[in-house]
Formats: sequence, C-alpha cells, structure tokens
Amino acid sequence: MKSGRQGPAAQYETEESIAMSDELEIRNMTRTEVDELVSWAALEGWNPGLHDAEMFWVTDPEAFIAADLEGEMIGGGAITSYNGEFGFMGFFIVRPEYRGRGLGNTIWHARRERLLSRLRPGASIGMDGVFEMQPYYAGGGFVFSHRDLRFQADIPQNPEISRAEGAEILPLADLPFDQVLAYDRTCFPAPRPTFLKAWIAQPDALALGCRHNGKLSGFGVVRRCGEGCKIGPLFADDADVAEALYSHLAAFAAGGPVFLDTPENNPAAIELAHRHGMTEVFGCARMYLGPAPDLAHERIFGVTTFELG
Repeated sequence: MKSGRQGPAAQYETEESIAMSDELEIRNMTRTEVDELVSWAALEGWNPGLHDAEMFWVTDPEAFIAADLEGEMIGGGAITSYNGEFGFMGFFIVRPEYRGRGLGNTIWHARRERLLSRLRPGASIGMDGVFEMQPYYAGGGFVFSHRDLRFQADIPQNPEISRAEGAEILPLADLPFDQVLAYDRTCFPAPRPTFLKAWIAQPDALALGCRHNGKLSGFGVVRRCGEGCKIGPLFADDADVAEALYSHLAAFAAGGPVFLDTPENNPAAIELAHRHGMTEVFGCARMYLGPAPDLAHERIFGVTTFELG
C-alpha cells in the first residue's frame, strides 16, 4: 500500500547485522525489477494498480533503487525526483526473510542520501510512513505534517451519481493540459507533467475534470487495482465539486470496492468519506524532510499515491 510499511524493526543493530549490512550493494533497478517490486507489494497486501509499474517507471526511471545481498535482490524502493524541485520516498520493501537483521536500516538511509543528491539544495522530501515508524523516520530528519487515511466503500452495481450545480463533468483528456498541470501544481509541491500525462491516459482507468463557468474547478483519476479500484488524485475547489467527481469516479468501481486516501488536514475530505459510508482501513503519517510545501490543502480530497506522492 505505501512507502515504509515494512521498515526496519529497530534503530539499533547487532555487530552481526552491521556486518551483513556492509555487504549490501545499492544500485538502480532495471525495468523488469520494478515489476518484481510491484509483485512484492501485491503479496504484502498493498494492492497496487494494474499499471503502476509502467506509470512509475515513465515518471522517473532513476527512482527505483535495488539492494542486493550476495547477488540477490532482497529489497528496494523509490526515490522519485520531480525535476530536482521535490523528492518523494516510497515503495520501500524488504523481503520477509531478510527483515529484522538491520538491512532495512541501511537501505533506507542509502535511499535518503541518494535522493538528496538528486535534488537542488534546500529541496524538500516527502513520504507517507506507517504510524508506528514515525519515531524512526523522525530520527532520519523527517517532521510530521498530518495523517493520510485510507477509506474503503463497496460500490453497488448501479450507484447514484451526484451533480454539481452549474458544473460539467467531462473526460480530463478533453481539457487543455496546461490547465490541468496548473491546477495540479496548487496541490502538489512541484510540476509533474510527465507523470500526469501518463497517469491520465493509463489503461483500465478513468480521468475526469469538472468545468465551471469555463474554468477547471477540480479533477480526479480512478484506476483498477488487484482488488477493486483506487481514486487518486481527487482535487476540487470545494466539497460540492469533490462530491460530483467522487460519485462519477466511484461508479467506475461498480460492483466492487473503491479506496480513497484522504488527508486529515482537510476536514471536508474526511466528511466526504464519512458521507459515503466509507470505512477507515489504513493510515499513514505524511512527513517532510525540509520545509513543508505550501499547498492548497483545502483542495486535496484524495492524495495521488502513497508511493510517488
């Protein structure tokens, strides 16, 4: 599901684990190995999207870091750089049989240092970490911002669809991309045109925008996953627009579950989830290394991914 869900078990290591950690080779992954990392995520129950590997690779092929022990890949994760302006650490997995030996600690710190080297001086790094690992990540310089809560609902075969008065819901691809990119920039710390173009056009997905008085007032994407569908992002000017977009996107998951990752620092986002009878099933702590970005938090009703931000 997310960055850091299977982090190191402790901050302290035995002499044996330190010696083993020294044998690790940290390197860039191949495209095929990203598929393997996604398959590990599926086994962990993280429920990746059907095309996440390709979407993530297109965004930043240099982001995927492998850790080898005696020539075998035993862990890895993503250290995505958005044109050097903002970084995100996610998708951190160590194979179960290698956990509790200090290896995750070495991999995590190596990834952090590599990402810092890929960013301009002073650029911030974000991550979504499980709550119990907050003290560990704080020891690595990350500061808590807010909680991101994952909600789930089962969508009926013929769901009701809400309308926003005076607003038009239409395919996002029909709207000028520069408008979409500009709106996204109010909700994300750096421009991400490569990611957005691929994310909007991915197979087994639906991307919708809301236009009001000729102006883009929100957009969202829903994609099929191993189990049901995930909505992300869901950005909107207000609760009415978010409601309309959510209902159209959730209908894509008719007959199955839909998931929405809502930031707790936008009360209207939590209210949206509760209004639709969604159940909280998971949560992460959004943390930043460096200054927290200045975002329009009131527009963020659903974060894009726990893996790339």
